[in-house]
Amino acid sequence: MTFKYDVIVVGAGHAGCEAACAAANLGSKTLLITMDMNKIAQMSCNPAIGGIAKGQIVREIDALGGNTGIVTDKTAIQFRMLNRSKGPAMWSPRAQSDREKFIHTWREIIENTDNLYLWQDSVKELVIKNNTVTGVLTNMDVQFSAKSVVITSGTFMNGLIHIGKTQLRGGRISEPASYGITEQLSELGITVGRMKTGTPVRIDGRSVHFELMTEQLGENDFHKFSYLDFEPRKLKQQSCWATYTNKEVHRILRQGLPDSPLFNGQIKSIGPRYCPSIETKIVTFPDKTEHQLFLEPEGETTREFYLNGFSSSLPLEIQLNALQKIPAFKDIQIYRPGYAIEYDYFDPTQLLHNLETKKIKNLFFAGQVNGTTGYEEAAGQGIIAGINAHINCHGGNPFILARNEAYIGVLIDDLVTKGVDEPYRMFTSRAEYRILLRQDDADMRLTEKSYNLGLASTQRHSLLIEKKEHINHLIEFAKNYSVKPQYINSGLERLGTSPLKQGIKLIDLILRPQLSISKIAELIPALHKEIDKIKNRKDEIIEATEIRIKYEGYIDREKMIADKISRLENIRIKGKFDYNSIKQLSTEARQKLDKIDPETIAQAARIPGISPSDINILLVLSGR
Repeated sequence: MTFKYDVIVVGAGHAGCEAACAAANLGSKTLLITMDMNKIAQMSCNPAIGGIAKGQIVREIDALGGNTGIVTDKTAIQFRMLNRSKGPAMWSPRAQSDREKFIHTWREIIENTDNLYLWQDSVKELVIKNNTVTGVLTNMDVQFSAKSVVITSGTFMNGLIHIGKTQLRGGRISEPASYGITEQLSELGITVGRMKTGTPVRIDGRSVHFELMTEQLGENDFHKFSYLDFEPRKLKQQSCWATYTNKEVHRILRQGLPDSPLFNGQIKSIGPRYCPSIETKIVTFPDKTEHQLFLEPEGETTREFYLNGFSSSLPLEIQLNALQKIPAFKDIQIYRPGYAIEYDYFDPTQLLHNLETKKIKNLFFAGQVNGTTGYEEAAGQGIIAGINAHINCHGGNPFILARNEAYIGVLIDDLVTKGVDEPYRMFTSRAEYRILLRQDDADMRLTEKSYNLGLASTQRHSLLIEKKEHINHLIEFAKNYSVKPQYINSGLERLGTSPLKQGIKLIDLILRPQLSISKIAELIPALHKEIDKIKNRKDEIIEATEIRIKYEGYIDREKMIADKISRLENIRIKGKFDYNSIKQLSTEARQKLDKIDPETIAQAARIPGISPSDINILLVLSGR
């Protein structure tokens, strides 16, 4: 047994697991400390990964060499590609996972990762010397030393659970909260706040009248999260089910509002705007007579279901009475009620872009402690924190993703530049370069970077090179191959598109919105032959090629805009100015620039309250 490590990760949630694996795979001797080794990467809320923008983050984690996408593919019991009716920049993969198998699969990965060790305990204190973290002290009074420490404690720091007037101390239901770190860091000048999140009732499927609900089937095509070459979704696929609340449900919920911790002053912190409780919905939207609910399976064999859309901290009897007014739930039996939880977080503007704290060297924060929501946002921060914790131990430049390189880059830049006043959730609308940040090309954007860093495996890099070669070959073939009207017009008419009047290049045919490469290949034997040369991941490669061809103009235009903005990213100003002494700046600008101390002119421009005239002053003072 050793007590000396390069990196210690505190908390084995989604952020902690990715952080620990990244550091260990890069070569750092890493210790992952968790209260319960049987709850590793627990899906505390809904048993699903991905969704709008979140699915893109998971694909980016995978492209970097992380594990969330692999685990999801292996444990998925339903998969869907959301937003198919929109352009590919908006497509977002989402999967339901078997909750227990998700945990087991993650633990299997962790226990078989070289350089990675587990310790079951809770950390009560950080060992800090000369504003540098050097280790941790646990509840068992065991001290471990480390060159870097990553805090990924989720909702556990001073966690307080609410079910009506009942309050329980805990980080999750039936799990103890964590104490000590918040108080210690607060004394050292780290700004601490409180946030709130919640989770819905868990329902016994044997009591549900499924015949009164709308079934939602999954998809079973080639799409998955990981870019590695394996067959996903080995488990039996399950359906989700949809239903609605009604006026009677809302009446009962309104009667219970005086006992709601959210409305009687019991909960004082701010909850997530984009995942509100059912009681918040009926207050915010009093004119709506119904809200959609989704009943989601928790596993391949369990009868436990998660009621998405019915997050609540109302008393148990109010939750039950309201649910029984929904026809499908008239005989409802539940495993546990919904509850809210308040927890501590740290103002993320206190972080550098590598997720290291500004005040304490070698101390990193990732996940909900930075004011975010969601497994995906946490895991994305985790892999970046783990990479940079390793770099701090062994030397090298910080690993930072720009806003035009990854949704993870947008997420972290938003956090450290703008801060949060409510739990942060990623959306495609937060990314100004979302045409460049599609889910289909995360490997093209990130795998080479990660491979050069030493994290992405040789196998992953080889798959990327093979994919690039196939895509480039198909594009060149399409540019050079000529299509004659007499050989294809009858087929085009069958496909509902206008016939050719003269010969054209194949690429011009692919550009037609009614046509796809697969459909055209049925009409052109030469194209079919080229496609048949692709032995592995054929559908994935064809889709990526088609997106490149059809959206080339949009992609090139967005790259040009990103290149222009990147010039401001190259003008570094951190530490160059005493902002409070620059009287030409507005008072708000002086205060915010002094607080955040931006790395570059571009980051300064993204700080809320910084005007174009303030940026012009900084450019002049920078000699630009």
